[in-house]
Amino acid sequence: MRVCTIGTGYVGLVTGACLAHIGHDVICVDNDLAKVELLQSGQSPIYEPGLAEIMRSAMASNRLKFTTDLARGVEHGEILFIAVGTPSLPNGATNTKYVEAVAKGIGKHLDGSYKVIVNKSTVPIGSGDWVKMLVLDGVIENQPQLSLVGAGNHIQSRLPNVQFDVVSNPEFLREGSAIYDTLNPDRIVLGSGSQRAIDLMLDLYAPIIDRCPQTQELRQADRAVPAPVSVLTTDLGSAEMIKYAANAFLATKISFINEIANICERVGADVTQVSQGIGLDSRIGNKFLNAGIGWGGSCFPKDLAALIHTGADYGYDAQLLKATVSVNQGQRALVIHKLQKYLKILKGKTVGILGLAFKPDTDDLRDAPALETIAMLVRLGVKVKAYDPIVTDVHVNLAGATLVNSPELLAADCDAIVLMTEWAEFQSLDYQHLATLMRCPLTIDCRNFLSAAKMTEAGFTYVGIGV
Repeated sequence: MRVCTIGTGYVGLVTGACLAHIGHDVICVDNDLAKVELLQSGQSPIYEPGLAEIMRSAMASNRLKFTTDLARGVEHGEILFIAVGTPSLPNGATNTKYVEAVAKGIGKHLDGSYKVIVNKSTVPIGSGDWVKMLVLDGVIENQPQLSLVGAGNHIQSRLPNVQFDVVSNPEFLREGSAIYDTLNPDRIVLGSGSQRAIDLMLDLYAPIIDRCPQTQELRQADRAVPAPVSVLTTDLGSAEMIKYAANAFLATKISFINEIANICERVGADVTQVSQGIGLDSRIGNKFLNAGIGWGGSCFPKDLAALIHTGADYGYDAQLLKATVSVNQGQRALVIHKLQKYLKILKGKTVGILGLAFKPDTDDLRDAPALETIAMLVRLGVKVKAYDPIVTDVHVNLAGATLVNSPELLAADCDAIVLMTEWAEFQSLDYQHLATLMRCPLTIDCRNFLSAAKMTEAGFTYVGIGV
C-alpha cells in the first residue's frame, strides 16, 4: 500500500521504516530540511537499535523515501499518518499546533482520491473530530470561493475533492525496543466510525497481524514467540483514551512500587523480594515493578499532565493521577538524601553520574531523572561528572555536569558514583579498579541494577533503593 507519515520524530520515523520493511511504499515528510537530508543519506537522527539498518534496507529497495514536500506525500499516500510532536504546555495541556498545521496542510492538498488520515500522535480526547474539521478548513482556505452557508454537518459532502476518514491509531512503542514493538505488538487499536477506513487499516497491518516473516526476523533471540495480535476497533474517543489510560496505569504502577520501596527501607524489608512476591500474582504481573529513581521520558510526564488537565476541563479532580506524579517527583530527591546520609556535607564533593538517558538503549534525555539529579547537586555546590555510552555530544546541556568519555575518567577522584541508567554494559565494568580511582568508593544504585555482594567485594559501599 502507499503510505505517508508526516513527522520524522520518534514515532513517525519508526512507523514509516517498519511499514516499508514489511513491503509498503512509504514517503516520510518533515519540514526540517537538515533532518530530511540526513535521512536521505541513510542516517537516523535518533538512536534506536535496528532502526538505521531497516531504514537503509528499505531505501535500497526504493520502498522508503524522505521529502519536505507535503503535497507530494499527500498525493502519494492512501493512508496518511499524522506523527508530529504534541508537547506539554506549562499548564499541562497538550500543544496541538503542529497537528493543526498538518491537518490543514493535508486539506489543502487533497486531490479527490479517498484518504485515511490517521492520528498517530498522542492527541487530546476528541481530536479525531477536531482533525476532520481542520482538514475541511484547509480545503476551504485553498478554495475560498466555496460557500459554506447552510452546509451544517454535511460540509464534507458539499465540497469537491474531499474524500477522507479519520482514524485514531495510538502507538505503544517503548524506546529501546521500538522496532520489535512495532512489528510484534500485543494489540493494535483502531478508532473510527468508518468501516471503510478500518478495513484499509486492517489491510495495512495484515503482515503484522499475520506474523509474516519480515516481522519475525528482527525478533531478539531471547524473546518468546509473541501471542497472536489482538485487534481492537473502537470509536475515536475511546481509542484516544486507551493511549492515555495505558500510560497512566503504567506510571501509577511505578510510583506505587517506589512508595512501597520507601516504606521497605524504614521497616527493614527488601523491595526486590516484595516486587517478586506480588508480581507472581497473575492479577498484578511482574512488569513495571522495579523500584528506583522514578519514571521520565517524553510520554509518561506529558500524558499524565494531559489526562489530569482533561479531567479538570470536565470538572473532575484526578487525585490518583496527581498522587502518581507527586510520588515520582519526590523520588527524584531520594538520591540527594542518600548522598547526604553517607557524605554529610555535599558542598565541595565530586559525584559521578553513571548513565544519562532516561532508560537504556536510547539517547533520549527528555525528562531524564539524571538531569534533575545533576541540577540539584550543582545547586548544592557539588562538582558533577557524567558518563553515558550513547549520549556523547559535548554540546548537550547537562545542567552543569561535565561529560566524560569513559567510566575510568568518571570515577577519578570521585566521592560517589550514582547509577542512573541501567545500561547492560554497566554490570560488567571493572568496579574493583574503579574503586581504586575514587576518593570514596560509594555507589548509589538508583535502579537496583548491580549486585550488592559483588560491589561490596569490589570495595564499594553499596546503597540501593528500598533495600
